[in-house]
Amino acid sequence: MSVYLVHNVETTRDQAIAWALRLQGETMSIEDGLDFDAWLEASPANSEALAQVLSVLETYDAAGPDVLQGLKRSEQIAARRLAKGWWSSGAGISGIAAALALAFVVIGQGSLFAQTSNFATKNGEHRSVKLADGSTIDMNSETGMAVRLTSHERHVTMGQGEAIFDVAHDAARPFEIQAGGHIVHVLGTQFDVRNRPEGFSVIVSRGVVQVRGDGPTVILRKGERLDFAPGEASKVSTTDPAEALGWRTGRLIFRDRPLSGVVADLNRQFPEKIQINDEHLAQEKISGVLVLDNQNLVLERLALMLPLKTVRSDQGVVLQSKSSPF
Repeated sequence: MSVYLVHNVETTRDQAIAWALRLQGETMSIEDGLDFDAWLEASPANSEALAQVLSVLETYDAAGPDVLQGLKRSEQIAARRLAKGWWSSGAGISGIAAALALAFVVIGQGSLFAQTSNFATKNGEHRSVKLADGSTIDMNSETGMAVRLTSHERHVTMGQGEAIFDVAHDAARPFEIQAGGHIVHVLGTQFDVRNRPEGFSVIVSRGVVQVRGDGPTVILRKGERLDFAPGEASKVSTTDPAEALGWRTGRLIFRDRPLSGVVADLNRQFPEKIQINDEHLAQEKISGVLVLDNQNLVLERLALMLPLKTVRSDQGVVLQSKSSPF
């Protein structure tokens, strides 16, 4: 039976110690990552134990170079043994576990270890990230961000991209996303943040979100969205969150969206680039659902929504008005 299915308190702490050392040691394989995710999801006690262990590691980190060097040597030894499956026998980790158990008594449960992780997706790639605090981030294609978890805050610096954040409630540690000159502040909720060249938006599907920027602070509730377009004033409107978050299930849902914006989204999902050679056509509004199963089929559906045709070239696909002579 897999070790992450065992819920004994002593064993849970030992597993948390092992995982903490493994995470800070050698690079984990895909299989290791899947095992770690499964262990976290097996019981809330697992993530709590991991947070406590990371807290102790942070305290050791602050204690001075000598202690830190000793800890790193222990981590390297443990990481090598973990890679061989040594720790599952429970034979060798007892020494480290005993030391950390003593630290729990002396130091207390303390604060969460400060850690920063970078995540990115490529063209056509979607990725789901499970954070140590229990929050989940579903990343759309061509998205990049850095996530920092500390004892006092949870902070995301997001570059260009789009992601759905499902934030675990923690009144002591607010969750903030910094993107496009704006700061999205939450305690526990689900929402979509989009930071693309064509604009910045936040859509709330559960809970309450606060957005700060150059203008007034905006409070958004379930079913509300905030949009900032370059050169335009901010706008708050109502929306169906299920539609706004449809990209996670492979659907793009548009309501009165310019074709240029639709094409920009499609170009993030497929490798063959789509261009529009007519400015009037680019501004045509489109409403409908596009299933992202196959680029050729998507283009066929697009041609049913607007009077356009597709022409292939060495540079990709060109969209033209049906009335174009070329």
